[in-house]
Amino acid sequence: MAMQDVSQGVGQPKVALFNDPKIRGWVYQVVLLVIIAYLAVVGVQNMFANLAAQNIASGFGFIDRNAGFAISQSLIEYNQAESSYGRVYLVGLLNTISVAFVGIIIATILGFLIGIARLSQNYIIRLVASVYVEVFRNIPLLLHIFIWYFGVLRLLPAARESLGLGAFGMINIRGWFAPKPIPQDLSFLTFLAFVIGIVATVVIYYWSRQRQMRTGQQFPIVWTALGLIVALPIVVFVVTGAPLEFEYAEMGRFRPTGGMTIVPEFIALLLALASYTAAFIAEIVRAGILAVNKGQSEASHALGLRNSPTLRLVIIPQAMRVIIPPLTSQYLNLTKNSSLAVAIAYPDLTSVFAGTALNQTGQAVEILTMTMLTYLALSLLTAAFMNWYNARMALVER
Repeated sequence: MAMQDVSQGVGQPKVALFNDPKIRGWVYQVVLLVIIAYLAVVGVQNMFANLAAQNIASGFGFIDRNAGFAISQSLIEYNQAESSYGRVYLVGLLNTISVAFVGIIIATILGFLIGIARLSQNYIIRLVASVYVEVFRNIPLLLHIFIWYFGVLRLLPAARESLGLGAFGMINIRGWFAPKPIPQDLSFLTFLAFVIGIVATVVIYYWSRQRQMRTGQQFPIVWTALGLIVALPIVVFVVTGAPLEFEYAEMGRFRPTGGMTIVPEFIALLLALASYTAAFIAEIVRAGILAVNKGQSEASHALGLRNSPTLRLVIIPQAMRVIIPPLTSQYLNLTKNSSLAVAIAYPDLTSVFAGTALNQTGQAVEILTMTMLTYLALSLLTAAFMNWYNARMALVER
């Protein structure tokens, strides 16, 4: 009884207020926050004082001013005489997204093929894939861009001597003059069939997975997807009378006219980014496949699966859990590396906005802040999508 009274009387030891670890921790964090805020305010005030001393305007009023310079390639309407710096920003942003998006698709396909070829039992295929990886990943990306631009595309014939590509238009030193598609009245039905095919494929894919989990039977999802996404739009296109015309470039007096012009700077940058990044993706794919236990292949072969179904249905799905995280880093690197386009004057965001627009307006703080936040947003969006995909591919424990 006496021991019980003693234990009830023993509580937390009383300490001085400043000696309390929790209170002391909060005090340290508040002091650090005040110091950071003070330094930030002083830095901003100092920046505006220096801008005022050099008679440099501040703020974002320049966005609505007329830019007054030409841009060689634009995915949206751009007029040198009327378009503003805000329009220049949009043109550069869309050019950056277009080259990064197409580059990621090409690099992924090429990287997977080379990564699988690195593990081929055929000595020649394995040797060619190994040489590709060792050569491309050990040469700086800027040299890749120069090789494609100055060493390949600048050697094409002059505009007057354009090289014909048949149904694919013409190509010369000024770029690729590709056929320009011109939709007709009923062309939207073909596009609608394409969208319906994609949605139906997604629905059937999830249904087939649930069916396989219940019964163990596989559904031919690949052939179904080809039928819905490719064959269905073709049938609709033919039935509606082929409502699509192409405007082909014609050889003029000095150069081809008409069609759709893809500038050589875009082609060189795209080929350099895709071929360079594919070498790194190939090694990531090879490492992911090797990370899968060899017993998985032996078990699938024991069940009667050949090499191709074993790779597609057993090895790759398990390897993706290892491949996706480093693959995300390569996608981010490709997007950021597109800023090297300034070396060959491709009109991306860095070249036309953080380059030409900055030199004309002199408002470096605003323009560079917008440019950095744009690249940050693109990287965060890419990482968010890949994290979602990684969570979908994660192993689900039962």
